Amino acid sequence: MQAQMARRRFTLAVFALVLAAVTSGRAQTVDVTGDWAFTVETGMGSGSPVITFKQDGEKLTGTYDGQPGTANFTGTVKGTAIQFSFTLNAQGQEVDVNYTGTVDGKSMKGAVAMAGGQLSGTFTGTKK
Repeated sequence: MQAQMARRRFTLAVFALVLAAVTSGRAQTVDVTGDWAFTVETGMGSGSPVITFKQDGEKLTGTYDGQPGTANFTGTVKGTAIQFSFTLNAQGQEVDVNYTGTVDGKSMKGAVAMAGGQLSGTFTGTKK
């Protein structure tokens, strides 16, 4: 009788651990697909680009549309970490732009670096 109860407790404990692992893995999965309104603050001022993401697993593609221009980008989403980059043509100059941050549901925040880190700032984004 005690052996049966011990097996049941063991089985329940294993089930609880598996359930916790599955739930934890799902909590870390995000989907950023769609249109996002961003607020970007840099030493040169602020901007409000609209960024459209398309997510396929960890792979990101999309379009940046802001005051300095429009550009297609690529990037990744790993857990809640997001990264994407693109090149803008600003007044005849090619400018590399790199965003890194974290996603929390329908919001994200992080850092933006431009021109090889010569200009940097922060961003927040909200899914429309």
